[in-house]
Amino acid sequence: MAYKALLLDGVDAICGEILRNRGIEVKEATGLSEEDLLDTISEYHAMVVRSATTVTPKLLGKARNMRVVGRAGVGVDNIDLDAATRNGVLVMNTPDGNTISTAEHTCGLILALSRNIPAAVASLKEGRWDRKKYLGTEVHGKTLGVIGLGKIGSSVAARMKAFGMNVIGFDPFTTHERAAEMGVEMMEVDEILSRADYLTVHTPLTAQTRGLISKKNAGKIKPGMLLINCARGGIFEEPDLVAMLDKGIIGGVALDVYSQEPPTKEVMEMLQHPRILCTPHLGASTQEAQGKVAEQIATQIADALENKGFAGSLNGKSIALSTNKEVQPFLELAERFGNLLSQIAPQHIDQLGIAYSGTCASHSQVLTDSLLSGYMKGSVDEAVNLINARYHAESRGLKISETQSRETQTYSDLITVDLGPKAEYRKISATPFGEGDYRIVSIDGFSIEIHLEGEIIIYRNIDKPGMLAATSGALAKRDINIASLSLGRDQKNKQAITAFTVDTKLDQADLEYIEQIDGVNVVKYASL
Repeated sequence: MAYKALLLDGVDAICGEILRNRGIEVKEATGLSEEDLLDTISEYHAMVVRSATTVTPKLLGKARNMRVVGRAGVGVDNIDLDAATRNGVLVMNTPDGNTISTAEHTCGLILALSRNIPAAVASLKEGRWDRKKYLGTEVHGKTLGVIGLGKIGSSVAARMKAFGMNVIGFDPFTTHERAAEMGVEMMEVDEILSRADYLTVHTPLTAQTRGLISKKNAGKIKPGMLLINCARGGIFEEPDLVAMLDKGIIGGVALDVYSQEPPTKEVMEMLQHPRILCTPHLGASTQEAQGKVAEQIATQIADALENKGFAGSLNGKSIALSTNKEVQPFLELAERFGNLLSQIAPQHIDQLGIAYSGTCASHSQVLTDSLLSGYMKGSVDEAVNLINARYHAESRGLKISETQSRETQTYSDLITVDLGPKAEYRKISATPFGEGDYRIVSIDGFSIEIHLEGEIIIYRNIDKPGMLAATSGALAKRDINIASLSLGRDQKNKQAITAFTVDTKLDQADLEYIEQIDGVNVVKYASL
């Protein structure tokens, strides 16, 4: 069968060369309108995009012959993975192709910001000799804070250590042992903000990272800190940056990414500030990176079309299992369970023990992948899925052990996770009750039922009269409505674990209000 591939967004020419050499007919196009693309997409079996083309459910619905979509790069924000999976379309990316380029660009911005290089170049070209005006600062001996220690963040750390910088970092999934191997001192984000002379971020944009640098956090920031963002727009609150620069809260900013690209008129005006250095999303824009990702994606696509291999696949297992009615509920359970665990587990844990009992034990490997996908998602600066979740976990030093038993216990199928001795809630079990009904059924030996959905509060408390009234009353005072509750008791030791689901998201002030109740401790909150 003769396959046809459509290459969009100016992907490097090596991509087309490799595909043609593999016997695939290639059409290269740039600037296609949505209408033109919809009219012609049904002809193709493969498509390669960068960041300009958005692969929508509508487009995928028209692509009746499409087998694989390849992203020549890391991020797949412009590809609807769920819609691709529903349509049986394999989605691939090239996660390693631009690591070095983005790390080098980050380091370049650090040095350019330190030595005022862009402004000095512009001044001299305009005929001025302003040596004193552009007095810089050495990076040697300074402290670099790195938030996000994945491939790019750890590469930046290694390179700037070679310049003599002291590196401190935060990554909730990197163990202290792994950080020590990199020569990075691990600490909490607030401590990094108070100690770092330079701060670079390499994380996804999440509710936790949005506005990390903002007026709201100004009091936590070491005065004069220099900021670098080659990760995601929105991690620095763009409207706040000029005021923070003018007040001396921060000393300079280097941006390669923006909350909207191209930037809005307001942001373009902001970028005129003399202490803001800016580039138009050039992190992966090197000849080497573009050549690497184009070569990689071409080989991956050709292999996939010929059923020779599926390297770089983001949804391969999802497609294979999407019609398996036996496995599907367990995959959903495991991912939701992992999401909850990521929000109640201590940071930097170095082990996860996962035990399977019942029929789900025969699918333990893929269920662990699904659980890790839920656990890592939202905290890794890449698409996390069944294919790569285990890699991301293990690369951060997380040791994973699995045990299986076909024998049933109280429940016919049970997944139990041991978070290790550092965890305040250590051993937690979950099971499916029916279609779409997934529940936690045990925490540290306390029988309890918590639906894995919505806004969940879990806490320990002394088992005495009035405790439930005290906490429900506290929630009522905060105008927080209870949707459901469950209570597990240890009558001998007069201890209990209580769980509420509530109708609204909670903030830190809400949680602190609950923690102040006499007899309540170890309050945890998870938003699913």
